[in-house]
Amino acid sequence: MNLNIVGKAFCILLLTFLSVNSLLAHNGEIAHAYPLGRITVDGNLSDWPVSATKYHIKTVLSGKPLNAEDFSGYFKVGYRAEEKSLYLAFTITDNDFIEDTSANVAYNTQDCLELGLDARHLSFGSGVAGFMYSKKLRNTNHAAFDLFAKAANWEIMEVATTRKGNTRYIEWKIRLDDQLVVGKSIGLDFAVFDKDSSGNFAIHSWGRGDSKYRNAKSLGDIILMPSLSQVGKVSGKLNWDREMKMKIPLPSSIMLTSVQNPKCWVAAAIDSNGNYKAWLPAGKYKLDFIEPYFYSGEKIYASKPDKQVSINVVANKESIIPAITIPGTPVPDLLPAKGIMHDFSNASAKKIDHFIETYQEYYGIPGISMALIKDGKMVYYKTYGYKNSITKEKVDSNTLFEAASVTKPVFAFAVQRLAERGVIDLDKPLYEYLPYPDIAYDDRYKLITAKHVLTHRTGFPNWRWMNEDKKLNLLFVPGTDFNYSGEGFEYLKKVVEKITGKNVEQVLKEEVLDPVGLYHTFFSANDSLKQVKSNGHYDMLPTYNPLPEAPGMAYSMHTEAKVFTRFMLYMLEQKGLSAATYDSMFSRHSDFKFDPGEPQPRYPSYMGMSLEIRETPYGKSFGHGGNNGDFRCHFEVYKDLKMGYVIFTNANTAYPLLNVMRQFLVEGKEE
Repeated sequence: MNLNIVGKAFCILLLTFLSVNSLLAHNGEIAHAYPLGRITVDGNLSDWPVSATKYHIKTVLSGKPLNAEDFSGYFKVGYRAEEKSLYLAFTITDNDFIEDTSANVAYNTQDCLELGLDARHLSFGSGVAGFMYSKKLRNTNHAAFDLFAKAANWEIMEVATTRKGNTRYIEWKIRLDDQLVVGKSIGLDFAVFDKDSSGNFAIHSWGRGDSKYRNAKSLGDIILMPSLSQVGKVSGKLNWDREMKMKIPLPSSIMLTSVQNPKCWVAAAIDSNGNYKAWLPAGKYKLDFIEPYFYSGEKIYASKPDKQVSINVVANKESIIPAITIPGTPVPDLLPAKGIMHDFSNASAKKIDHFIETYQEYYGIPGISMALIKDGKMVYYKTYGYKNSITKEKVDSNTLFEAASVTKPVFAFAVQRLAERGVIDLDKPLYEYLPYPDIAYDDRYKLITAKHVLTHRTGFPNWRWMNEDKKLNLLFVPGTDFNYSGEGFEYLKKVVEKITGKNVEQVLKEEVLDPVGLYHTFFSANDSLKQVKSNGHYDMLPTYNPLPEAPGMAYSMHTEAKVFTRFMLYMLEQKGLSAATYDSMFSRHSDFKFDPGEPQPRYPSYMGMSLEIRETPYGKSFGHGGNNGDFRCHFEVYKDLKMGYVIFTNANTAYPLLNVMRQFLVEGKEE
């Protein structure tokens, strides 16, 4: 049971980063777009050249077709330079077409198509403009950091659909303006959503990779070919430098970049035997990997070729690329047998910096704020990397990170302060303070108490939006079981505001921020936060999410490591609450539940009062993790040792670092 539970709705669409596919330089599919004559965007494809290549929609991203007739499709692609526009023509055969025209139309209630376009196609990372299309949907998604994507909207689009029997024809014109340069490559792919009356729902695409509406690494590559130009075939093989005892996958793609025109680059897919091939315009190309490291199984390897390789592509001929060998030894984990904080010194600080910076490279983590406490004081603090991986604006002591679920123990502290003064009774049913209309249909909710919320025993799901019907429900009788829930904290927030007559941010200021000294910490949008907040990142690409208009007590705190050590030390010194309350905070209230096959904790772990409590050989520790998807963080304090750490990151890929911090700093490498 991992306490790093998502706190924002978009996180349900997260990529699984522990895979080779997450480190792609696009998804391995390559298409060639040639100049077109005049095309009328009307859904009638008769004005397309008969010779235009068909690229099949062959990848099933989610679900599965019911049978061979359920779904099939292909697309064609071309461009008109004089219009600065790209053209797409889809032919989709579906024996059960569903069109939703209701007021609650959504992507998963019908057949529709979502296009992802990376027009700038920068090798180090650029943004995607996403377009969701059906009869009633015209949704867009913008990468705010990207000059093209942030301005792209439906005004640059023309789309038309016709239908003949079971076949739909979708014609699409996209005005690329100055991004349409003959000889350049662009990124593109799509998700075709297939809804059947049986309830079956499947998602199809050209190539592999999820979240194509925002993730450039999930797109294929389209080369804007000069008129009458021809391609040559290149093929090659990738090998490990040694015999591997197990069948360990190689990287999933390799990058080929034109020497004459670096704006023309593609990613060729590598199969399970290490073979790859691509059809490219004539010229000289260099080969490389866009990412310095890649996952294979549970290990990470350096994607560094043994030599620089280049190849001359000749039209209508095949060129064989010399075999490329990469190291078969996993990169070192740098974990010591004994945690380095036990004998902390200036040399330890250098080891910490080396460890953090190395893991930043391993896992693609743009920015970090980290601090250590020992013997009742902060002994080390440093920021690393960037607020934004594209602009390269550096993280500094003013940079704030989303603390995600680390918000929960801060709010819980305030609630327990109120309880000690009799403002709230932790064991009194919350409905007696404030009925909750969202769950009033189920009388069992009247059993829920503040203590149930703080120990995750309400019976609520984590978030109602995770339910198919988006309805708040109870999974069990409150108080009888454990289920991690942000919904409970939102109900308790409403109760606190009702009984105090104050908004929750004022309560937090009076009960936590001012007493503890948590300056430069915010829970909702304001001008200061707007200026200093880091961007989050998915796979090293910046995200932009509006600042929270209202405080969320499960996820919305923004802070940084140096400031947050004040809260850690306050609890370590057992200030602000009675000894009895602290005893309760650090006691077992709920046992975590683990899914079959999920790794068990190294030492006994359980839920205290909104804190994860661990019983280690070094005594009890208390802490909490946070995961808002594009921000991840963790803090932990060892009571008897009087030492601990806190680390905030701005990346979805940071979990491997967070997972080993306790070993590196305190507990030493696991056997």
